[in-house]
Amino acid sequence: MRSIYEQALGEKFNLLHPRIQERFGFSSRDNLALVGTGTMDELWHGAFYTLPFLYIGSWRRIMFPEQGRGVPFTISNYAYVDEYGRETVTWIRRFATATPRRFDAYMIFSQQRGRIVDYLGTHQHLAVDIDLSVDDRGGLCLRSASQRFYEGWLGFTFPLLFSGTAYVCEWFDDADQRFHIEVKVSNRVWGPLFGYRGSFAVERRPVTPGDIPRDLLPVRCERRE
Repeated sequence: MRSIYEQALGEKFNLLHPRIQERFGFSSRDNLALVGTGTMDELWHGAFYTLPFLYIGSWRRIMFPEQGRGVPFTISNYAYVDEYGRETVTWIRRFATATPRRFDAYMIFSQQRGRIVDYLGTHQHLAVDIDLSVDDRGGLCLRSASQRFYEGWLGFTFPLLFSGTAYVCEWFDDADQRFHIEVKVSNRVWGPLFGYRGSFAVERRPVTPGDIPRDLLPVRCERRE
């Protein structure tokens, strides 16, 4: 089975750095998890008036208001098949800030939309279309697009005025033999909201579907894409 990133990128997947291809080329059939451990060189947030957005986002592990330098963090990528039969990859980031924070995201490849859809937060309330590209370092870059809010019978396109557009890039540096990540989230009216940049090493761990830690799975799984 091809990974969801191979499905989304097609032939462009081969343009990724070989280590990035390893990182994003696995599926649930590989019985494998990739767990990164490293340091955020910088966590930052926007102007003071952005803090209410960030505190609200922290309730469901979507955004957070902390800032700092040299912050230890982990990122856990597990591939599994969700209750609706969709290949899913976890992006669970934990930050060892004074108040420990966590960012939860679950990605699928949507056949309906022909792209990656990223479900954000503990309850997958926010479904975000993701555009993928490859940069000149062979890094994988993700840019968020249309967003939809789902809860119970309710479902609507979420206005970007009240949300953020995210840009994420991961690449491998041959010089230091580490993976690097940079995230920037901004709002077209309020400006930069928050972001971080850092580096990490990755450990490949054998895992079976029943071994995925329960606290890495969503509280609620959303069917609508």
